[in-house]
Amino acid sequence: MTYQIPNLLFLIFQSARNMFSWLNKTTEVHHECFDTVVEGLKSIYKYKMFPLEQHYLFHEFHSPPLNDADFDAKPLILLVGQYSTGKTTFIKYLLEREFPGMRIGPEPTTDRFIAVMYGEKEGVIPGNALVVDPKKQFRPLSSFGNAFLNRFQCSLVKSPVLKGMSIIDTPGILAGEKQRIDRGYDFTGVLEWFAERVDRIILLFDAHKLDISDEFRRSIEALRGHDDKIRIVLNKADMIDHQQLMRVYGALMWSLGKNLQVLQMPEVVRVYIGTFWDQPLRFDINKQLFEDETQDLFKDLQCLPKNSALRKLNDLIKRARVAKVHAYIISELKREMPNIFGKENKKKELIRDLPVLYQKIQQEHSVSAGDFPDVKKMQEMLNKYDFNKFHSIKPKMLEMVDSMLSIDIAQLMSMVPNETSGDVDSEIRGGIFENVGDNLSPFGYRRGEGINAGFGEIEWIVNKDRATYDNIFDKLSPNGTKISGSTAKDELIKSKLPNTILGKIWKLADIDQDGFLDRDEFALAMHLVNVKLEGGDIPRELPDHLIPPFKKNSNYQS
Repeated sequence: MTYQIPNLLFLIFQSARNMFSWLNKTTEVHHECFDTVVEGLKSIYKYKMFPLEQHYLFHEFHSPPLNDADFDAKPLILLVGQYSTGKTTFIKYLLEREFPGMRIGPEPTTDRFIAVMYGEKEGVIPGNALVVDPKKQFRPLSSFGNAFLNRFQCSLVKSPVLKGMSIIDTPGILAGEKQRIDRGYDFTGVLEWFAERVDRIILLFDAHKLDISDEFRRSIEALRGHDDKIRIVLNKADMIDHQQLMRVYGALMWSLGKNLQVLQMPEVVRVYIGTFWDQPLRFDINKQLFEDETQDLFKDLQCLPKNSALRKLNDLIKRARVAKVHAYIISELKREMPNIFGKENKKKELIRDLPVLYQKIQQEHSVSAGDFPDVKKMQEMLNKYDFNKFHSIKPKMLEMVDSMLSIDIAQLMSMVPNETSGDVDSEIRGGIFENVGDNLSPFGYRRGEGINAGFGEIEWIVNKDRATYDNIFDKLSPNGTKISGSTAKDELIKSKLPNTILGKIWKLADIDQDGFLDRDEFALAMHLVNVKLEGGDIPRELPDHLIPPFKKNSNYQS
C-alpha cells in the first residue's frame, strides 16, 4: 500500500493548487458591445485600466481615480485669469442673468471656486457638502482639505444654458504684493485637477492689464498637457480705440509667446477679441470685429455637448498612456533596489538619476518623451516612498491596457458619429446662445449684411445701385436685350476675383440658364460681385430675396 502515498500527496497538492489558483489570475474582460460611448468608457476604465492604476499607485502620484460621475458629467468650462479681467461678468453674459454668490467689482471679488450648474431649485451648496454628493464629480477634491473646501461652492441656477454645460469660476489670480499672500491650499493643484477634467479652458486677459504675474505663470504651468482645450480671450477690447487695440494685441501675442512656452505650444494661439458684457460700446469702430469673434467663440462652446464623448475618449487615452509609463517607472525602481543592504543610498541614487531611467524606459519600450511626468515633481514625490513596497512589472496588466487602446477604444470611436449625428439637443440653448445663428430678428448675426442684405424688404436690394449697373449693361449691349457670356466675362473679371468665384456668380445670376444675361440678371451678377468684394460669402443657392421680382414665377423656378 506504500506505493499509493506519492499518488495521494500528488492529489492533495493538485487540489490545493487548483483551490488557490485564483490568487494569480488577472480578471479577464471580454470585448463586448456597448449601448453608448459613456457606458463603454465606464466599463473599460473599471475593468481594464483601474487595476493597473491601483497596482502601481498611480492615484497617489498623478490623479485620483475616475468614477461614474466623471463620465456622466456635462461639459465643463474653466475660466482662468487675473482679478478684474471679467470672468464672472463673462458667465453673467452667457446666462443673461445673475447667479447665486455672484460678486463683481474692480477689486478681487471672487475669492473662491464656484461651480455654476443647473438646478431646478436655485441656491448655494457649500464645498464640504458638495464633495460628498455621489451624483457630482467633485468627490476627489476633498483631498485638498478644509482650507480649499471653505473656498469652494456650487451655485445652482435654473438656466437653459446650464442644461448643456457647467462653468467653473475661479478666484482672480493675484499680482504684485497680493500674490505673496498664502491662499492656505494648493491653488495650482486645484487648477491642475480641473484642467484634466474640463472640456474648455478660457484664459481671460484685460486689454488694460496684460502683465502675467508669477502666480498667473504658475497657473498656466498647471494647464500643461491640455493645450488643445485652451482658448484665449482678450476682454474689454471696446475700452480702447483701433490703434491702441492693434498695439495691445501685439503686446499680448508677445507675452503669450514668452509665457506659454511652458505649455509646449509652438503654434500661434487663437485669440478671441471682444467685450463680453451688455453695456454700450465705448469705442464702436471695431463693432463688426467683436461680433465676428463672439460668434466664433460661442459656436465653439455651443458644440461642446456634441463633442463631449470624443473629449472623454481622448482624455482616457492620454491617461492610459501616462499610466503605462508610470507603471514602467515604478517597476523599474523596484527592480533596481537591493534586497538587504544599502537601500537608502540606492534610493537616493535612483532619484538623482531619474532622467537616465526615463531615457532607458523610452528606448526599451518605445515610449514618447511627452508621456513622462515632470522630472523634478516626480523626484520630490519619490522621496516619500519605500521603493521595496513597489510592485514589479505585470505584463498581463499592460497587455490589458494595450487591448483597451487598440480594440475597445476603436470600437467606441466608431460609435461617436452615430451618437451625435442629427441630435438637435446636442447644442447649448438659451441665454446668449439664442443669438448664435439668429435668422429671425433684424439684429441677428450678419442680418442685413452681405448676401443677407435686403432680406424681408419689399424693394429688391439690387435696385439700390441699379442705375450704375444699367449704365454698364447699355454699353455692353447696344440693342438693350441680353449680353453673351464672353461679353459679361470681360466686365466681371475687372473685379479681379478668381475665376472659381466668378463661375459661381455666373451660375447664380443666369437664372434661366440660357447662357446669356439679361438686364436683371446682369444687375444681380454685379451685386454678387460687390458682396464678395466687401468680404461677404457667395451662397450655393440664390436666396429667394435676391431673385429678380419678374422672375419669381413657376416658369423660371422649374
